[in-house]
Amino acid sequence: MDIEIRGLGNDAAVARRAQRALIAALRGLTVKPATAIAAFVDDDGPKGGPAIRCTLTVRLPFRPSLRAEHADLTRGAAFDGALERLERQLGRYRGRLRESHRRPKKYYAARRLLA
Repeated sequence: MDIEIRGLGNDAAVARRAQRALIAALRGLTVKPATAIAAFVDDDGPKGGPAIRCTLTVRLPFRPSLRAEHADLTRGAAFDGALERLERQLGRYRGRLRESHRRPKKYYAARRLLA
C-alpha cells in the first residue's frame, strides 16, 4: 500500500503521525488498499485565519474510493477530525461486508433444501 502525504512542507512530526495512523486504520480491511492520500491545504491562503483542511482519500481495488475531510485550526487537529470520519466510514464498510457474508446465497440455500 502506498501512502502519500501532500501539503505538509517541513512538518515531519505530523507526517509520521499521519502515516502511522493511516496504516493502523487500514490494517483490518479484507482487501488491500491501492493508495492512501492525506492532503493538507490552507483554505485562507496568505491572509491567515483558522482554516487548515485535511482530506483523506483511500482507493480500494474494484470498489469506490473512501474520502473524508475536516477543517480545523492546526494540521494535527484537522488530521484527527478527518481520521475520525474515515474510521467511521471504514466501520460502516466492514459492517456492510459482514452483513453480506451472513446471508446465504440463493444457490447455497437451494442446495441445502434439496439435500
